Amino acid sequence: MVSGLTRASRLLERGLKEYFSAHGLEPWEFDVLATLHRVGGHSCMTDLSNALLLSPGAATNRIDRLVAKDLVSRETAPGNRRMIIVTLTDEGLGLVTDLKGGRSTTERALLSGLAPDERSTLRELLGKLLVSLDDTEPWCASRYDA
Repeated sequence: MVSGLTRASRLLERGLKEYFSAHGLEPWEFDVLATLHRVGGHSCMTDLSNALLLSPGAATNRIDRLVAKDLVSRETAPGNRRMIIVTLTDEGLGLVTDLKGGRSTTERALLSGLAPDERSTLRELLGKLLVSLDDTEPWCASRYDA
């Protein structure tokens, strides 16, 4: 069963990669931008890496690449030189806002083999699975709607 979930995940990722590639982004870039957007446009690096399930080094690498594209900015927190705050730039905010609807449409197309009630059941089961796997990100079904 896990191998089936893994295979489905890879096929879904391939479909999303095609969508984002058409807009000059990698799926992981959108994930970072969408995560920042969801938490109000800015976050400290520690919270961001935790939300993305990344090591601090991997998160830093990704943020470096997004800073180079002018999609996010990075600054030291006032009063705490060790805390780094990452913020969506206007360009990053515009891009994530523009692409959210298309991403949802793409996700619905990728899941079109399931009836609406089956998608609802899948959403519920994924929620249970994530909780059982100690997912630390708060479960929000609407975040994953398709």
